[in-house]
Amino acid sequence: MIPQLTKSADGPDGPDGPSGAAGPGQDDDGYTPSARRLARERHHRARTRRAAAVAALSTVVTLTVLGLLVVRSPGWPRTRETFFSAEYARQALPKVLDGLWLNLRLLLICGALALLLGLLLAVARTVRGPALFPLRALATAYVDFFRGLPLIICLLAVIFGVPALRLQGVPTDPVVLGGAALVLTYAAYLAEVFRAGIESVHPSQRAAARSLGLSSGQAMRYVVLPQAVRRVVPPLLNDLVSLQKDTGLVSIAGAVDAVYAAQILASKTFNYTPYVVAGLVFVALTVPMTRLTDRVTARMNRRQSQGGTV
Repeated sequence: MIPQLTKSADGPDGPDGPSGAAGPGQDDDGYTPSARRLARERHHRARTRRAAAVAALSTVVTLTVLGLLVVRSPGWPRTRETFFSAEYARQALPKVLDGLWLNLRLLLICGALALLLGLLLAVARTVRGPALFPLRALATAYVDFFRGLPLIICLLAVIFGVPALRLQGVPTDPVVLGGAALVLTYAAYLAEVFRAGIESVHPSQRAAARSLGLSSGQAMRYVVLPQAVRRVVPPLLNDLVSLQKDTGLVSIAGAVDAVYAAQILASKTFNYTPYVVAGLVFVALTVPMTRLTDRVTARMNRRQSQGGTV
């Protein structure tokens, strides 16, 4: 005898109500968290709120103490007038922003060229074969020399030394020469970053590519370099942040960037507020790039810890 189907005492749509909707405290799949888990989550949220409150309070107290130490110092009135004058800041800001456009152009152009040259140097340092030893030696010598040479000396040598040669067709514009010095120096730093990424790729990747019929160049282009570049994105961004700040050094040749514009105003008024304005403008540009670097680094660390592709 076939038993008759009877309706559930909880209603026609099952124990969860109409259309199987989850009741309070339940997930969509019907799972009900235990009381211990709910208590643990409440405790975790309370600890997070308490930690945030303590951090905010300690930050306010620290800033207040530092502010009182500065404001109550004997020379604060004169310092405020010389470095933090609102009137001079309003006069300097438009000039500094006009000069900042040169810094941004140098960052974009020199950054792209330095990345390209650095990548070529890294590949040259990692090529194999005895016949390519001169190429490896030249790339190594270039990197060692420009990494050891202070940037300010490189700028002075290029900006003032190249025009002294009186070569035909060689530009004498201080902005172009200053940008060339920046590219020469930062390409050496970026080359080491790229080389570290290339050497971090396991040799089995190259061997697998060669076993599939790819040449050494194809294996480097299609297998090694894509993995290497992804792994070194955070240090590359850090070097670009440094390049953004060092573009202000081209002012030693008379190029009117944000720093030199501040220097001109300060020399006219004998007030150093324009320098503070220029510094704050650079900080405002650097902080977003730094936060982007931190975010990219954290994302790559999470992917690596989860077993994903770096």
